[in-house]
This record gives sequence, C-alpha cells and structure tokens, in this order.
Amino acid sequence: MSTDEVNGLCEQLVRAVTVMMDPGSTQRYRLEALKFCEEFKEKCPICVPCGLKLAEKTQTPIVRHFGLQILEHVVKFRWNNMSRLEKVFLKNNVMGLISSGTQNILEEESHIKDVLSRIVVEMIKREWPQHWPDMLKELDTLSKQGETQTELVMFILLRLAEDVVTFQTLPPQRRRDIQQTLTQNMEKIFSFLLNTLQQNVNKYRRMKTDTSQEPKAQANCRVGIAALNTLAGYIDWVAMNHITAENCKLLEMLCLLLNEPELQVGAAECLLIAVSRKGRLEDRKPLMVLFGDVAMHYILSAAQTADGGGLVEKHYVFLKRLCQVLCALGSQLCALLGTDCDVETPANLGKFLESFLAFTTHPSQFLRSSTQITWGALFRHEILSRDPLLLGMIPKYLRASMTNLVKIGFPSKTDSASCEYSQFDFDSDEDFNAFFNSFRAQQGEVIRMACRLDPKTGFQMAGEWLKYQLSTPVDTGPMNSRTGEGLCSIFSPSFVQWDAMTFFSESVINQMFRTLDKEEIPVNDGIELLQIVLNFNTKDPLILSCVLTNVSALFPFVSYRPEYLPQVLSKLFSSVTFEIIEESKAPRTRAVRNVRRHACSSIIKMCRDYPQLVLPNFDMLYNHVKQLLSNELLLTQMEKCALMEALVLISNQFKDYKRQKVFLEELMSPVANLWLSEEMQRVLSDADAFIAYVGADNKICEPGLEDANGLNRSRISFCVYTILGVVKRARWPTDLEEAKAGGFVVGYTPSGNPIFRNPCTEQVLKLLDNLLALIRTHNTLYTSEVLAKLGDNFSKALDMLEVEKNAILGLPQPLLELYDSPVYKTVLERMQGFFCTLYENCFHILGKAGSSMQQDFYTVEDLATQLLNSAFVNLNSIPDYRLRPMLRVFVKPLVLFCPPEHYEVLVSPILGPLFTYLHMRLSQKWQVINQRSLLCGEEETADENPESQEMLEEQLVRLLTREVMDLITVCCVSKKGAEHNTTTNTTTTSTTNTNTPTDGEDEEMVCTEVAPSAMAELTDLGKCLMKHEDVCTALLITAFTSLAWKDTLSCQRTTTQLCWPLLKQVLSGTLLSDAVTWFFTSVLKGLQMHGQHDGCMAALVHLAFQIYEALRPRYLEVRAVMEQIPEIQKESLDQFDCKLLNPTLQKITDKRRKDHFKRLIAGCIGKPLGEQFRKEVHIKNLPSLFKKPKPLLECDVLESEDGCLSTIFEP
Repeated sequence: MSTDEVNGLCEQLVRAVTVMMDPGSTQRYRLEALKFCEEFKEKCPICVPCGLKLAEKTQTPIVRHFGLQILEHVVKFRWNNMSRLEKVFLKNNVMGLISSGTQNILEEESHIKDVLSRIVVEMIKREWPQHWPDMLKELDTLSKQGETQTELVMFILLRLAEDVVTFQTLPPQRRRDIQQTLTQNMEKIFSFLLNTLQQNVNKYRRMKTDTSQEPKAQANCRVGIAALNTLAGYIDWVAMNHITAENCKLLEMLCLLLNEPELQVGAAECLLIAVSRKGRLEDRKPLMVLFGDVAMHYILSAAQTADGGGLVEKHYVFLKRLCQVLCALGSQLCALLGTDCDVETPANLGKFLESFLAFTTHPSQFLRSSTQITWGALFRHEILSRDPLLLGMIPKYLRASMTNLVKIGFPSKTDSASCEYSQFDFDSDEDFNAFFNSFRAQQGEVIRMACRLDPKTGFQMAGEWLKYQLSTPVDTGPMNSRTGEGLCSIFSPSFVQWDAMTFFSESVINQMFRTLDKEEIPVNDGIELLQIVLNFNTKDPLILSCVLTNVSALFPFVSYRPEYLPQVLSKLFSSVTFEIIEESKAPRTRAVRNVRRHACSSIIKMCRDYPQLVLPNFDMLYNHVKQLLSNELLLTQMEKCALMEALVLISNQFKDYKRQKVFLEELMSPVANLWLSEEMQRVLSDADAFIAYVGADNKICEPGLEDANGLNRSRISFCVYTILGVVKRARWPTDLEEAKAGGFVVGYTPSGNPIFRNPCTEQVLKLLDNLLALIRTHNTLYTSEVLAKLGDNFSKALDMLEVEKNAILGLPQPLLELYDSPVYKTVLERMQGFFCTLYENCFHILGKAGSSMQQDFYTVEDLATQLLNSAFVNLNSIPDYRLRPMLRVFVKPLVLFCPPEHYEVLVSPILGPLFTYLHMRLSQKWQVINQRSLLCGEEETADENPESQEMLEEQLVRLLTREVMDLITVCCVSKKGAEHNTTTNTTTTSTTNTNTPTDGEDEEMVCTEVAPSAMAELTDLGKCLMKHEDVCTALLITAFTSLAWKDTLSCQRTTTQLCWPLLKQVLSGTLLSDAVTWFFTSVLKGLQMHGQHDGCMAALVHLAFQIYEALRPRYLEVRAVMEQIPEIQKESLDQFDCKLLNPTLQKITDKRRKDHFKRLIAGCIGKPLGEQFRKEVHIKNLPSLFKKPKPLLECDVLESEDGCLSTIFEP
C-alpha cells in the first residue's frame, strides 16, 4: 500500500462524495457515485488509511464525515477479521482524532462529533473491559485537554449508555459485561460527570458577563449542556444512591441550574427523570428534599421568570418540563406518604399546591391538562385528602376548572390568550378539538373527586354559574350560525360558556347525590335552580340543548318534590317539537335535530331511572304522546319511537302481565295494522314493489316539490323503530316475587331457574314473518339484477354514507359542519340514510329478540330455516360494510342468549354454513389485498391518498375480519362473555359505533397479552359446534388461516384466545398428517407475517411451542416442517427433540425450553421492512467476567496493567 495509491483513491472518493451531495447532479451520476463508495467500503483492503486521510481537518466537513463513516463501517463489519496490530492502529488514530483532529468546540459540525463518538463506542462494545481495561482512564485524560475533547467524551459516554442500556443493541453477554462494569465504576463516572458539569458551569458564570471572554464562556456552556444530556442518559437506570449521594448534591445543582437560561432545559430534563424514578420506596425517600425551602424557591422562581416574558418557544418548552417535574414530585409524595417510609406531610405543601395551581391556571391548554392526573392523585390520597391545605385548594381548583372547561384556544383563532400557545402544540383545529375533548373528560373525573371531598362548595358554585348564564344576554360573536340571524354557532362566546357551565354542573350535581346522605341534600336550593331553568325560554338550539342537560342534571331533586314533575315533562315535550321557524319547509339542521333528540333521550332517561316517580303521571304522559303521534308529520319516526319507548319503560312498572300486555297491544295496534296490511305485505315481500314504494326507482324530484315517497319510507321506518323500541324496553320485573305475583313466570328450567314471559311477545311474533320478508328483500336489493332497476339518480342509494367512510378511515369531520348543515343535504343522502338505518334496525330487532322473549323466540317453529331463508340469503352480494353490523348486532346476541337446549336445532345449522362461507369470503378478500400489495408499483396512489377506494376496502376487510374472529371467540371460548356483551342501547346508524382504524392500531400497540390464558376453555356451545365435522373444520381453518392475514390486532387476539382451545379439542382423536403439517405451518406463516410486532410474535411463538410439544411425540411431520425453516440448526433441533421425547431426562424450565424453541424458529420470524435488508453486525463475546462473584476480579481487570486477561489496547 503506497501513499500514492491512498491519495489517488481518496481523490476519487472526494469526487464521488461531491457528486452525491451536489443538488445539480443527475440521478445517474449520483447512483454511480453511490455505488462506487459502497463498493469501496465493502471490498477495499485499504479502507482505514483512506478513511483517516479523508477525516483530516483540512478536508471539507462533508468529506470528513464520509471518511469517519468509512472508519465506522470498518469497526462494525470488519473488526472480527482484523489483526491485533490493525485494531490498535485504528484505535490509536481515532483517539488521536479526538485529541487533535477536530476543530474547536464552537466551530466543529455536530454530525462530525456524532460520528466520531459512534466509532469509539463501537470499539468499546467489542473490546471493553476485557481487552481495553484503561478505556475510562483514557477518556479522563482526553477530557483534561480542553472543552472540545470533554464534549466528545460526554458524547461517547452518553452513546454507550444508550446502546447498552436503553436500546440494547448488542448480544446479551457483551451487554451484561459492559453494563456490570459500568455499574461497578459508576461512582467514578458519576463524580466525573458532576465535576465536569460543576467546573464548566462555574467558568461559564464567571465569564459570561465579560464580552472579551464570550467564546470561552460559550465553550464552557456547550460542555455544560453535553454533561446534562449525558447525565440524563444515566439517571434513569443507575442505583438511586448515586443520585442522592453527598446529601443530594446532584439534585441541588440541577435546581440551581433551573435559573440559568442556557442550561435550564437540560437541568429540568435531568430533574424530571430523577423525580420520576420508580423502585423501592425507601430508596426514593431522599427525593422529598425537593419539597425543602431551597429547592422549592429555585423551582418556583424559575417558573415565574420563564413565564414573565410572554410566549418564547424556548421558555415554553422549559415550562412544560418544569410542570412535569412538579407532577412527578406530586406522584412521589402520594407514593411515599402513608407508607412505612416514615415520610411526613412536607411543610411546603401549601407552596407546592399554589405553584401547581399556577400551572392549572396558565393560558396554555396543554399545561393545564398536564396537571390533571396529579390533582386526581392528590384528591384520592388517603392522608392528603384530609389535609386542611388540600381541602382549602378545592374551591380554587373548582374555580380554575370553570375557566378551563371553556373550549377556547383554537390554533386558527386569536380570541384568547390560549390561542398562541395552541399554535405551538397543535397542528390543526381538529387536532386541538380531539385533545380538548379528552382533557375535558379528564377534568370531569377530577372535579368529581374534588366534590367527593367537598360536595356543597361545588354545588354552590354550579348554582351561581347557572344563574349567571341564565341572566346574561346571548352573545353570538362575529361568527354567526348559517341557519339564522342571532343564533349561536359552536364557537360563539355564549355557547362555549353555556357548554362549559353545563358540563361543570352535571359533574358536580351527580357527585353530590352520590356523596351526601339524603337529609343533607340541599333540596330547596336545587328546586329553586330547577324552577329558574324551567322558566327560561330560548329559540337557540345549541343553548336549548344545554338547558335540557341542566334539567336532567337537576331532575333528581324532583324525587323529593314530585309536584314539579308535570312542569319538567311540559318543558321536555315542548322541546321534542322544537323548530327555529314554525311550519318551515327547509330541512332541519343538525343542531335542531339534536335538540329534539336530546329531549326524547331525556324523557327516556327519566322513565328508565325514575319509573316509580313518573308512574302516577302515566295517563297524562300517554295522552300527550298520543296527541303528538296523531299528526304524522310533526315528529320524525325516531322521535315517535323514542316517546313510545318511554311509555313502555313506565309500563314495566305495572308489574302486571295482563295489564301491560293490553297496553302494549293498544300501543302497537297502529303499527300492527299498517305492517300486516295487504299492501305492506306485498311491498315487503317483493324487491320491485319495495323499490317502487320507497321511491328508489324514480328520478329525483325537484327540491321544491314534496318527496312523494317520503311518507312511504317513513311508514316503514316507523314500524321498524316501534318494534325495536318495544322489544328493547318491555321487560318483566327484576324481583322474582313481584314477577310471580304479576303473572310473568310460566315455569322453571330443569336447573331450577325461572322461565319468564315478556308481555310484548305475542305482538312482536305476529309481526315477525313480515320482518323476515323485509330482511330477505333488503338482501336481494344488492343483486346486480335489482341494482339495475334503481333509478339513475339512486344507483348509489345502497352505498356507504360519507360519515361512515370517514369513520372507517379515521378522518375527522369539519367542526362547524357538524351543527350548521342539514342532516341530509340531498334526496340521495336521505335515501342512503333510510336504507342504512333500516338494515341495521331490522337486525337489531332480531338480535334483541332472544334476550327479550327468550324461550318464546327460540321455540318459534322452523326458526333456523326461517332465518337462513331471510337474513342469510344472498350474502355474496352484501357488501362488507353491511355484513359487519349484521354479525355484530344480530348473530352474536342470537348465539349468546340461546339456551343450550336449542344449540343443536338452531345454532349449529346456522353457524356451520356461515363460518364456512365467511372463511371463503375473507380468504378471497385477503388474497386480493396481498396480490395488490405485491403489484403495487410506484405510480399507485393507494398510499398517498387515504381516501382512495382501495384503502377503504382494505380497512373494511380488516374490520370485518375482526368482527368474524370476535364472533367465533365469543361462541367458542369462555371467559370472554362480559367483554363482548352486545346489548347496546343504540338505534342509530352504524356510524355511531364503527371502529375507526385508529382505534384498531392503538389497541394493537397497547395489547401486551402474550400467552393464551390457561383458563381459556371451550364453552358448551363451542363443544357442541366442534362435534359437527363441517363446523369444526370451518372453525379451525378460519382461526389458523387468519394468522397470516395482514391484521395484527386480529392475529394477536386469535392467537391468544382461540387457536389453542380449538386445537386442543381435536387432539384426543387422530389427525391426518396433512392437517398436522398445515396447523403448524399456519402458525409459522403467521410469524413470518407478524413477527415484527413484539406482542404478536410472543403470542405466536408460544402457540407454535405448544403445538410442537403436543404433536411432536405423535407426529413426525412437525419435525419435517421444522427442518424446512431457514437457518435451522439441526444439532440444536435434535437436542430439543431428545429432551422433549425422553421423559426420563430432567425437565428444564418452561422459559428455557421456550427460549431454545424461539432460537430454532428464528429463521421464519418476520422482520420490519427497515431491518429486512440491513447488513448484520456481529459482535463476538469475550471471555466472561462474571461467572463467579469475586468482587476483586473486576478491579483487577480494570486497574492492573498486566492483568490476568490479555489486553489488546496497550495503555
């Protein structure tokens, strides 16, 4: 190797790097240059001299950086093949670069410093401590040369801690060796870090005021920042005694630095990590020193200074850290106080609470929200919650909450001091809105906790605020609602105040009724407030909605004064028919519809929660409802049905089967007459007649004209809504004696459980045939022949609504549109809404029928055949977005509530073909998705456009997959029933309960369940289904095939809950060899697909391990599958099999067997895309240091120059 050769190569490399980094280079030249550089790094034998030449100070920063990258590449990928002398040569030169090969600390580029520190750390990872015992001494010596070297040493120590402890990017034995040696030397390292910090801070403080010394001061400041960053990398994991050593010297220094503008963020970061430490309570006790006078003074003065100069980003970041420090300090106090640690309530608790309250009242919504969890912990704490200082803070906290609940601070606006802070914290108004909604919910929790300690203060404040709002003129603000002059929009000053006040009063009043004894309730005050609210009139729908919430919140007071019930009912009924402009033909806005719906919900809630109170007024209520129902156009069908539901709820209080049955017959007679009429029978049974009747075959009529078929649609909706309302609400008494006395009990099961009858059964079953006919007709609408008959303008009438699409894709609705726009903007949207709601409600009825009518429903003649011929007809044409709700709201509850005696005749005949079909359907869909992703070229837009059809379809397939796997799990595996109870009380469209994709992803990240629960056993239904060969096959194939579908959440749930219980059921028999191979291969395919996700990988490895252990002794085929795994080590497999097949050998622990198995199958565990083509780094283990716990050994290795282990790097 000649100097000329090195120089020549270096010139070529400089040219190549210049071409790569020049924005004017063509792509071809750039690729050629890149290829040349990469080949040089991989193949050239003189990388080290070339790298050192390029890294010289005389080169440009880009070239120097490339030279250092070459050296890093050599250490990472060639180290194991280098001779001892080559390693020593490289190491000495790199240390020389740190010593004298870099520019001054203020001039050197940060990326040069970074790569230089990386090279040293890569060498440390390979040689320390065994072969480089003096490494720490060498770093110490370097740091004495000046600030430039000290900063680099800090970078090296930080990077080492990150690689070894935080990211753990090296083999276990090397990691153990290095971490234990670091731990043994931690006292020296910590004192070195602290001294470096202290010396440089002192110099910086001395020189910063002297302008002639400014560069020197800046250099010391830079080292101080580096020392703080390095400390932050260690404080998280070192023993607590290092943090609290010398009477908490470190914490004291950090507190002092909080008032040093250049160093305060780093100091706060370190302080936060220290105060957030978990571990033994005894070890954390010294942290209470931060409640002392000195520390508190520094923390509070730093906060005041940072907040004093208005909004500066750097100061704001510091304030956030400081707020987190106070939160963590509060958490430590709650953890330590009241335990055996002998910690007393700090003398400065009052000062701490005042400063904490200052953050809660800060203009930044983010800072306000950061304090809530800690307030909750303080109010919940057994000892602190009785402390007079904390109790004295409750009124102040509640007062602050009254301000914080007001939704202001949108980043696009300038109407409050919060807005400019929100511009730092949120990307958009939608982002802020989502944050604020969760912040408000969190505040509600904490307000309730505060009111548990002091209910009367909260109630008094709520009352004052309510009276103030009722007497204040409405201020609509500059942004008026589009629906009418003088009306509020959701941003109007009056509405945001009303909205906040309503939330506050609801939280406070509910909690008061839970906390106080009956005789302590301030009834007179409550009734006074209720009267004021009832007497208040407004034509503004948004404010009226708040008024209704207040009526509901104050309604419990009526149970003490029943004479006010008629006034409450009158208020609610007048709101049911609310219009902004009476007799208006314009479509109602969402705000108006919400008021009417709100009033209906309030009536239902009142009848559900206080039925005894309303019962004496039943006749008045009934007459009022009859009057409203007599005008067909006055209410929507949902509103009519809601009022009828309220009546049914009260009728449950008759506790008399005959009386209630007569009432329900009378209530439902208009529906029965309409539903059973010849015309309706013809319409419901024939697709063509149905389309014509609802007007889907017409051209869209002019907007000004009446929608002639609207009335027909509303009649069908009314019937379906009413049947659903009655099935959902009619019930027998919960008390068995009352049920017997009222004639609701008709017998007992063999196990002694009573059999009840529902007073609505006769009425509902009479209407069942036509309901099934409607479902059958609805299913046929999706066939191509019938779709062709839809009118030109209605060809998309069966498509998804936009809101459904947005919910599935996780797209937020524009904020204002929610309230100001009409519910359905076009006749087509109205038609889409009709079909969507009708479809879901029909299945809601069938889903609720089982729990409502019990044996009377399940014994309907030929029920299985009738359902198969209606609900399950033409499934092939039904789109995924309609199949999902059908499985969720109909099939799942039908199965869950079915008595065991009907499994064979009802459930098996339905689920067998259904599961077989669903498997076939999903397999085809996933095949299309997989092919699409293989074919997806660069021109494809699927990834760039989240609203693209493909993206929507794929997400729908994911959601349908989850629905199907959830259904199978509920049917077959016990211990999941409660979680999957589907008796939701909703009659709204699927948009209200659609899982958004973001839900799914989040859940997958959070889900850490690894091994299937040992308790996961098959249910009786599961055993019944597994007896039928066709159903058993469908279940097993669906469960195991789904493991390789691209949905992590579904895979993890299926692996942990379903696969093993199902497979265990068939293990007792003899399995075909192909089946054995297929089961095991399916799990390995799942690992290939989902191995990159830790939760999934752990669950799948466990399942594969269970299957191999169970099947290997009986089936040699699983061994054959194992042998096909890439990179499998046959000897290791033989060893594993030998232990498995020879029961006389001593059994090793489950964990070690599983770890061994995981190493065997590592070749088929999928990796993230970023790691799939990464070149492997191999770090060799060195002779172990810690086999025997000899305390002196480590010191010998580190300190003796001719130590017992040969050293590579001479000191």
